[in-house]
Amino acid sequence: MKSREAQELKAFPANRLRELLAQKREALLKFRFHFSSGKIKNVKEARELRKDIARIKTILCVKH
Repeated sequence: MKSREAQELKAFPANRLRELLAQKREALLKFRFHFSSGKIKNVKEARELRKDIARIKTILCVKH
């Protein structure tokens, strides 16, 4: 997710952000399982997922 996409997230309603957060968390969980089994070589993907989760959580906190 780029900075521009993060700006677009601010316009989303809280319900949509919670859904997106759940999807990102699930993707991170799947990534960890695949990485531990040796199926994934791109470790940068985990960093991006964690940053996306943090961005979404930050926006949710600001909205409340």
